[in-house]
Amino acid sequence: MRLQFQTVDVFTGTQFVGNPLAVVLNAEGLSAGQMQAIAAEFNLAETTFVLPPRDAAHTAEVRIFTPRSEMPFAGHPNVGTAFVLARAGSSYGRPVGGNRVIFEEKAGLVPIEILREGAIVVGSKIASPQPLSVGAEIAGELVASACGIPLAEIETIHHRPRIASCGAPFILAELKSRTALLGASPNGDVFRLEVSKQPAVSIMLYTQVHEAGIDIRARMFAPHLNIPEDPATGAANVALIGLLAHLRPEATLSLSKTIAQGVEMGRPSILKAQADKKNGTVTATYIGGRCVPVMSGTIDLA
Repeated sequence: MRLQFQTVDVFTGTQFVGNPLAVVLNAEGLSAGQMQAIAAEFNLAETTFVLPPRDAAHTAEVRIFTPRSEMPFAGHPNVGTAFVLARAGSSYGRPVGGNRVIFEEKAGLVPIEILREGAIVVGSKIASPQPLSVGAEIAGELVASACGIPLAEIETIHHRPRIASCGAPFILAELKSRTALLGASPNGDVFRLEVSKQPAVSIMLYTQVHEAGIDIRARMFAPHLNIPEDPATGAANVALIGLLAHLRPEATLSLSKTIAQGVEMGRPSILKAQADKKNGTVTATYIGGRCVPVMSGTIDLA
């Protein structure tokens, strides 16, 4: 069995930065075990597998795997996979055109807007498959210990560390300064022994900044999931923009933020996040950005 794949760098317009993604384009017939093994072989934060849609009204079924497990939803895999299919113009012989695709995923349907400059596909913007869910608070002491930061550097004026999700749950914690963010260093033992017991097992730290073109700087850690640090985490940032909109006093607003992630690990990424709030409820959240192709090839399965 010969599989076709392409890799892309997501949330960037420059090769070899951003968040790399592998997209297997003809995964029909693969078992979950085979998909997991291929994802482990690529050893990227995520690998996606494109299958024919169950409903012909949709573009494709997409399954997302880290090197160790399957994800119900993730941001950069959707942004990158939509970019790849839009550039290809077809999937399983069916045309992929226009400015909108819909993926079927474990977390639900994921509508995606294709971003173009003229006739050129340059990226995509996804709508999260689930409404914002704000979960339990997490002890600041645990976050500080797991991420190697002083407890006093955790900002609690807006919110205490807590879980939020728009399809995949993350622990979100605001820091008081970019200096504190730069100094963070994940402790794998604490993640493995303590964070793994929480309802969400990945931690995203962020700080609000006043820089040209950047509103937020972020870092995401999940070393026990074989992700010591992630260059760009769309699902975490879409949950963050939803949480920030939820916390704002206005009953109705559209909140947009430009988020930089991956800078500290040499893979700078730029994510464009947006949340819509009506009558006190966050009604929609979006994350998007540019992509660039890197490699393509085949996998020969024995």
